[in-house]
Amino acid sequence: MNIMQEGSQIIKTVKKVMPAVVSVIVTKKLEQVERELARGYPSGFGDTNTHVPTNKVDAHGMVQVGGGSGCIVKHNGTILTNKHVINEPFAAYTVILNSGEKYPAEVLARDPIDDIAILKIQAKTARLPTVTLGRSDNLELGATVLAFGNALGAFKSTVSSGIISGLSRAIEARPDPESKPYEMRGLIQTDAAINPGNSGGPLTDVFGKVIGINAAVIAGAQNIGFAIPAHAAERDLKDLKKYGKIKRPLLGLRYLTINTDIQAKLKLPASYGALVTKENPLDIAVAAGGPADKAGIQESDILLTWNKKKITEEKTIHDFLSASDVGEEVTLTLLRREREITKRVTLTERR
Repeated sequence: MNIMQEGSQIIKTVKKVMPAVVSVIVTKKLEQVERELARGYPSGFGDTNTHVPTNKVDAHGMVQVGGGSGCIVKHNGTILTNKHVINEPFAAYTVILNSGEKYPAEVLARDPIDDIAILKIQAKTARLPTVTLGRSDNLELGATVLAFGNALGAFKSTVSSGIISGLSRAIEARPDPESKPYEMRGLIQTDAAINPGNSGGPLTDVFGKVIGINAAVIAGAQNIGFAIPAHAAERDLKDLKKYGKIKRPLLGLRYLTINTDIQAKLKLPASYGALVTKENPLDIAVAAGGPADKAGIQESDILLTWNKKKITEEKTIHDFLSASDVGEEVTLTLLRREREITKRVTLTERR
């Protein structure tokens, strides 16, 4: 495909995808927001304010406290977005279609691991425009991609183009400065502009197939954005249809992935694997009654392999768990005081 053909194809793709891109608006009751402000919770109304400006309150006494983007994946109004977009307690969610129609949204499911959530609206239209989920397991560096959304929550129907800059990236993310950071893995990196309001919008290939859900940007960096691969969203949709909820497996321990630097610093007997350890003195390394505990795994054990495959920085426990099912039995090889032991663990459902 030459440059002129690609440009023409991009225009076709934008016209095809944009009708299925939505805005997600997060609102709370005025009284709830003012209670949170009085307790010192972060807000968008200034660091020292304890009252919401009157021009921010709608006729129903609701205040917008956040927002993002999403994409319709089923004609009946099923929508994919980010979990962090709709993770406000005591909040109501509204979806604004590309046509401008507004509908209250019901939260069907939140993924307990990946930053994915599923919403549902009851629209007047019987068949809403949709996007199609494509494959995200055969992506190549340099491929052209398009990021759709509502940039910064203000610029509706925004699209930016770029390339796939990296695959299987891992980052530490936090939805806001007050939140505890959490690890996101297996991400698609792109230089297509992804801004905060783009969160939850689709990342597509040049033909309009969704290969990812826009999720994160690196503060202070330019042309570095990340998307969750489409296969994770597809798995969640299948779980929701089959079980009525998203089912993700639990191992039940905290760990530190080992590399040569950590081995030298902690004087460990292995240069790879995962050290079972708590994050702080008040924490626990192995959850009581969890799968790891029932299998006899202990704090300070070093997990070396998962079903005979090495646990490394490139293939962590998180990665193995993401590819596993609830109820699956896995074989773990571990070091305990330099003695190699094999344990069989049956994964349970994460709550």
